[in-house]
Amino acid sequence: MKKLLVLLLLGFALFAQSAEENEKVDLSVLHSIKNEAIQNGKVMNTLFYLTDVNGPRLSGSPEFKSAADWTVQQLKKWGIDNAHLETWGRFGRSWSLKRFDAHIVQPFYCPLSGYPGAWSQGTSGKLKAEVFYAPVFQWWEDDQRRDPSKILQRSKEFAERYKGKLHGKIVMTEPLRDLPREDAPLSERYDEKGLSTLSEAPEPFALVPYEWPITHLPEDPKVRDRFYSGLPLEVRADFWRQVDIARNSLIQVFRDEGVSAIFTTSRGVGAIWHTQEAGTEKSGDPVSPPSVSLPREQYDRIARLIQKNIPVTAEVELEVDYPEGDVDGHNVVAEIPGNKKKDEIVMLGGHLDSWHSGTGATDNAAGCAVALEAMRILKILNFKMDRTIRMALWSGEEQGLYGSRAYVSKHFADPVTMQLKPEHAKISGYFNLDNGSGKIRGVYLQGNDMMRPIFEEWFAPFIDLKANTLTIRDTGGTDHLSFDAVGIPGFQFIQDELEYETLTHHTNIDAYDHVEPGDLMQASAIMATFVYNTAMRDEMLPRKPLPKPLPPRKQ
Repeated sequence: MKKLLVLLLLGFALFAQSAEENEKVDLSVLHSIKNEAIQNGKVMNTLFYLTDVNGPRLSGSPEFKSAADWTVQQLKKWGIDNAHLETWGRFGRSWSLKRFDAHIVQPFYCPLSGYPGAWSQGTSGKLKAEVFYAPVFQWWEDDQRRDPSKILQRSKEFAERYKGKLHGKIVMTEPLRDLPREDAPLSERYDEKGLSTLSEAPEPFALVPYEWPITHLPEDPKVRDRFYSGLPLEVRADFWRQVDIARNSLIQVFRDEGVSAIFTTSRGVGAIWHTQEAGTEKSGDPVSPPSVSLPREQYDRIARLIQKNIPVTAEVELEVDYPEGDVDGHNVVAEIPGNKKKDEIVMLGGHLDSWHSGTGATDNAAGCAVALEAMRILKILNFKMDRTIRMALWSGEEQGLYGSRAYVSKHFADPVTMQLKPEHAKISGYFNLDNGSGKIRGVYLQGNDMMRPIFEEWFAPFIDLKANTLTIRDTGGTDHLSFDAVGIPGFQFIQDELEYETLTHHTNIDAYDHVEPGDLMQASAIMATFVYNTAMRDEMLPRKPLPKPLPPRKQ
């Protein structure tokens, strides 16, 4: 027994030594990367061109195409000659804002400072109309969006209640709510307690069985979150498409009743507003009447006047470029060829598209600037890497990870049938950055226990830059999910929140001014190092078992 114990301990020691040697970090390379990222960094210059010059970058818009073309040319200037746009399929309608102006003209004059919703109709010149308060549109706060059938029922009730009353009116669709008081700090970094809590495994729970399609999500928030987190990515996307179709029923009511325009509001306060889409980008869906999201304070003032029977008249002028027909979706793709194992690849990226009211700085020009900077660093330092480095900047992320999902389906595997393409065996992993401009504090392991000792070694030299937290937890909402859905190691980094959820995410102030230069330099050094380490590792990154094919979709 004693001899067996000695042999086991010896075997473990040899295994640990072998693992340590396999994950040994080349500190001379790391020093060069950190020096280039911090002392000679170009990440903020790249961010400037993506935001101040080319932003915003709504998918399918001329502005997105301009930013993508600039990115390709910049990569070529850095000597990455194979940079190009790769078409992934038909995106949907193009939409671009050309002019917007709005005022209250009665019972007093007041300029309105909101922003139009994407894919809404223009006004064909100046529109002057009475404002009508009919609160129904509650997509972001109301749990009815968890159940498309409830939205359909609400549309029918709305049509019956207001039939014949809305023609020619500007309709206010959001209810009055108490203005939230911001007690929490607007900008915040992780402290040791927060990182320690994040590193703990979530409470174990069994996944709830499901049938596809999902018709509704559970009412209880805790149960709902667990249920939703267990759904495959394609099933989630299918559910939200059902929500879109249900919402279209209300848009059709507005059109049938002859509504002239729509006023909405959002979660932002203090002249900050949250603006996304007024309808969908899909050519078969109804087009929303001209729709404007107003700051909360302005919206509530108008609503209170109308509730006190004081008539309000507003004037709106909205000019949009909204051509007929669908446009292609594009990703920006570029490679630094490898050497010994050049047919194997390591991928990095983020999403290039943004919403249209700000310049998309923290969501997600910051992540794209870091990915581009990592490529520049690896190219200019002229490392001879074993594997090929491939960067992809995605489009359509904001509409449902369109660009990355289509790319993965084309190159690696069908996420529904799990039929694998030859390239599936050739990709080691994918690294994503898309949680604002905060510095990297660690990485989400996405349930991949085998990555823990690897990332521990890779983060060790970055402890002084406050990056070494690992959590087994999953994180959602961005493009690494497309890779994880087909069994490819895909990772999103943990980042300091800063002002992301409180101020900048999908708002009009998502701009260059809200990005921290030092944080992006740190993130660039870590991204470049992780990509380099993956490219030079003897073995490819370890994988979780392949997901199972999805069950047949019931009609």
